[in-house]
Amino acid sequence: MARRDNIIVGLDVGTTKICAIVGEETNEGIEIIGIGTHPSKGLRKGVVVNIESTVQSIIKAIEEAELMAGCDINRVYAGISGGHIRAFNSHGVIAVKDGEITKSDVDRVIEAAQAVAIPPDREVIHVIPQEYIIDDQEGIQEPLGMNGIRLEVKVHIVTAAVTSAQNIVKCANKAGLDVADIALQQIASSEAVLSADERELGVGMIDVGGGTTDIAIFQGGTIKYTTVISLGGNQVTGDIAVGLRTPTSEAEKIKKKYGVAMVSMVEGDELIEVPGVGGHKAKMVSKQMLAEITEPRIEEIFELAKMEIEKSGFEGITNSGIVLTGGAASMNGAVELAEQVFNLPVRKGIPTNIVGLVDVVSNPMYATGVGLVRYGAKHAVETQFKRGSTNVFNTLLSSMKGWIKEFF
Repeated sequence: MARRDNIIVGLDVGTTKICAIVGEETNEGIEIIGIGTHPSKGLRKGVVVNIESTVQSIIKAIEEAELMAGCDINRVYAGISGGHIRAFNSHGVIAVKDGEITKSDVDRVIEAAQAVAIPPDREVIHVIPQEYIIDDQEGIQEPLGMNGIRLEVKVHIVTAAVTSAQNIVKCANKAGLDVADIALQQIASSEAVLSADERELGVGMIDVGGGTTDIAIFQGGTIKYTTVISLGGNQVTGDIAVGLRTPTSEAEKIKKKYGVAMVSMVEGDELIEVPGVGGHKAKMVSKQMLAEITEPRIEEIFELAKMEIEKSGFEGITNSGIVLTGGAASMNGAVELAEQVFNLPVRKGIPTNIVGLVDVVSNPMYATGVGLVRYGAKHAVETQFKRGSTNVFNTLLSSMKGWIKEFF
């Protein structure tokens, strides 16, 4: 296959699936030209627990994406999530040397905001400026060239366990891929599903994946809060497997085909066939019984997300409501149940502002993959982690320290 230097590939390394999305920058925007997915066997709650299984899943997903896109893939933007993610807001202040704010001043104030104690087993992966303050004038998004004596910045700092990030890079490298950059998954998803108006007015985004639920809150065009809950769609699958006494693989199929998030949305007495475990005969079960199993768990996930948002202190700024994305957002009734729990308008978040294979990726489960492509187009960087590198650990540390990016 031919090599194309202008492609951008997002690699969503998830708990239930590995997804590779191939995009290309055109005059009309980001064109999606290929997609590859494969079941993920080597991750638990967003963290790599089996490197070889993860590598094989990545290889299969990449091969499928290459075949559809008609090009070789050797460089990706990878997503990171998991319960090890921690984030907080910080504040930095400096004196402006020459009266006019320069790039050096901006760099110095961000460094000042980063001057916080970080445990040795953790490292900063994102430092996102929220707003700048010049001589008590707040709400400044771009301070370069402005005059002032005192420059302040409010930033959102995201940290991760170094080993978790290192293992994602290692898996991609062993699959024959260079990693251009690593991005927090909810930041990537937001690139795909949130509008500029929502970011400005205030919105909460909840990405319900297989192993984790990622939460992000935006206002004033920038990110205010992020967190991760170690609970996701796999728990719903597990409940179905136990409740209906069926293998987990069959429970996943039943969830995708017949799953309903609210018992009140089940109509009639429709029955579904449920395979037995260990050679036992299949049995017929009502869809209502299935909904009685799924609703409490999905409601629990939403309640936990609501508690996290309330605990953050930013619950009052989600003026435009909640955007629900991730695989679980596709389940019938999920949006309606979320509206009941949050008492806010809720919409399903699907990738937008793309061309090409729009029908294929117009699903919440592809939000992170498409978002990583958009992230790569917006923050093009030199390759950070190359195959065959003998010092991936040191590269990871040094590159993370340099990841100071303006997202919004």
